[in-house]
Amino acid sequence: MKPPVPIELSAEEAAFVRGLVLYEDAEVLALAKPAGLSSQGGRGQVHTLDELLWAFARPGKARPRLIHRLDRDTSGVILTAKTRPAAGFLGKALMARKFSKTYHAIVTPGAPEPRGGRIDLPLRRVEEGREAYMRVCEPGHPDAETAASRYRTLGVGPGAALVELDPETGRMHQLRVHMAAVGRPIAGDPRYGGALVVGGHAVPRLMLHAAALTFPHPAGGRKRVEAPRPADMAALAAALDLG
Repeated sequence: MKPPVPIELSAEEAAFVRGLVLYEDAEVLALAKPAGLSSQGGRGQVHTLDELLWAFARPGKARPRLIHRLDRDTSGVILTAKTRPAAGFLGKALMARKFSKTYHAIVTPGAPEPRGGRIDLPLRRVEEGREAYMRVCEPGHPDAETAASRYRTLGVGPGAALVELDPETGRMHQLRVHMAAVGRPIAGDPRYGGALVVGGHAVPRLMLHAAALTFPHPAGGRKRVEAPRPADMAALAAALDLG
């Protein structure tokens, strides 16, 4: 496989991505991805996060490699590896489900019932035109993929709730589909029935944030990295009195 061709970034782009750093050492680099930025493979003229990682490349060294992805409109912690051995180690750990991911989401029209629990519903991918969706399906469906998510309610306000979500599996759109399946779609997610206005407040985007990531470090032990809730989500949570 040919090495990726370096991408020349503007000074503004380099400064932007360097400002996203949450944690860095000799082997890993964790960033706070903003909503609206594609992890990889985005369409259009704007660079993806994967491309922006060239800002961290050093002469004769590889750029950091993404270990996992976040949906374009999801904000929060995303992990990269700075060396080939670290990338191999972390990739295997991810496949072995040794990563622990914690998300925060604003859902409507209130808290799930019960307020905490586990959602174990298989999913299947459905293509509709140029768009891909995930749908809940029967376990025996030939395209079924096992999917499980844990949740707990952190705060409740008029017509909305703030929930913590911990995916046990990593299916596309898993948390979004699971919350919709229990009647509590994530605000700002019209694809799966999420409200665009809550309590008289416009929802600016998908209210899903990767708040923390815990993973085995290539040098030993486990590392936890947290990303503060972004301003738009914090403002909506405050306006809805969700804490």
